Amino acid sequence: MRILSALFSVEGSKHTSSTRKISQLFPYPTRIIVLFDFPATFSFLYSAPSPLLCPPSLASFSSPSLYLSLGFNFELYRKMGDISCSNGNEVNGKAHSLAGYRKSCWYEEEIEENLRWCFALNSILHTGATQYQDIALLDTKPFGKALVIDGKLQSAEIDEFIYHESLVHPALLHHPNPKSIFIMGGGEGSTAREILRHKTVQKVVMCDIDEEVVDFCKSYLEVNREAFCDPRLELVINDARVELESREECFEVIIGDLADPIEGGPCYQLYTKSFYESTVKPRLTPGGIFVTQAGPAGAFTHTEVFSCIYNTLRQVFKHVVAYSAHIPSFADIWGWVMASDSPILLNAEELDLRMKQRIKGENRYIDGKTFSSASTLSKVVRTSLDNETQVYTEGTARFIYGHGTALKQDQG
Repeated sequence: MRILSALFSVEGSKHTSSTRKISQLFPYPTRIIVLFDFPATFSFLYSAPSPLLCPPSLASFSSPSLYLSLGFNFELYRKMGDISCSNGNEVNGKAHSLAGYRKSCWYEEEIEENLRWCFALNSILHTGATQYQDIALLDTKPFGKALVIDGKLQSAEIDEFIYHESLVHPALLHHPNPKSIFIMGGGEGSTAREILRHKTVQKVVMCDIDEEVVDFCKSYLEVNREAFCDPRLELVINDARVELESREECFEVIIGDLADPIEGGPCYQLYTKSFYESTVKPRLTPGGIFVTQAGPAGAFTHTEVFSCIYNTLRQVFKHVVAYSAHIPSFADIWGWVMASDSPILLNAEELDLRMKQRIKGENRYIDGKTFSSASTLSKVVRTSLDNETQVYTEGTARFIYGHGTALKQDQG
């Protein structure tokens, strides 16, 4: 189930809310969590014409700090009228003074069954649903603009450079002369932006299945607009498997910047051995390199998909390197796996030299020493990767916690 939440903290003797309806903020099934932090009753909630929001047993309840979780389906809220959220000072058309009140709205993501991660929002910029995915753009207080797809944070303005530099630069730098690059996914444009900084690159094909997400990111993510306008970028809206299989050309580097493998998501099949073996590898030039994001890689989360993806690529390529980095907005260490039939052996000094010669501008995160550190995994993770036996197939797929749009529609 997708979890987004709006939390409100109200202080003072008067009760207030605002006019932006939940139906404007979350136009898909959503769980709402409201925090009331004042010694008063909840009679003001009866502004909604339904007892479901505030049954009599709660209306008469008073507590200095009551955490009330309203786990209703969004459709119930929409039938209940003008239930308000943030950005305003009216309740059902009646103005109220906001003097003396503190309000805040929070994003919450359910990382696993008993663990959630949340942070404060300035505003909700956009929400919607495409044929393939639910999508939201949030303006967060700690991480700036944040892109959320199917209830999973995909990237945040403040720290996306860690993820995208780690995904792109090690593979391109280990290749002696990367000219043609294929991106599977990458709809937000950040992966293309980093690739296009390489002076050797002559052509980038970015293939994303969801045109609405791409258009959305082109409109809202100003940092990548230059990349979308670069003449070296060819944007293709298609399934990555179909596109790769239909092309005769090969690429020096293929990058998997796909959504996380979640059950019912649009792309978990693109993490399978058969896909790597029959589709990706034949489209690489001799000595070509494949790299993919591979999910959480923390001490307690790396067995979700990271170790399995690593072992699957070991069945297809001669040389495989796993590496990881902490992404603050993800609340975890994240993993990538790079694979090739040619050795991946550059040391820190050689990587730094190639960066100086081939990349326009300075990296903020990745340099030679950082990559050497990133590819030196902790003992617990190394042990799991060495002992992993499962190979990722459509019949034995592993998923990170959560569900995609397709599964939710099937269950509905």
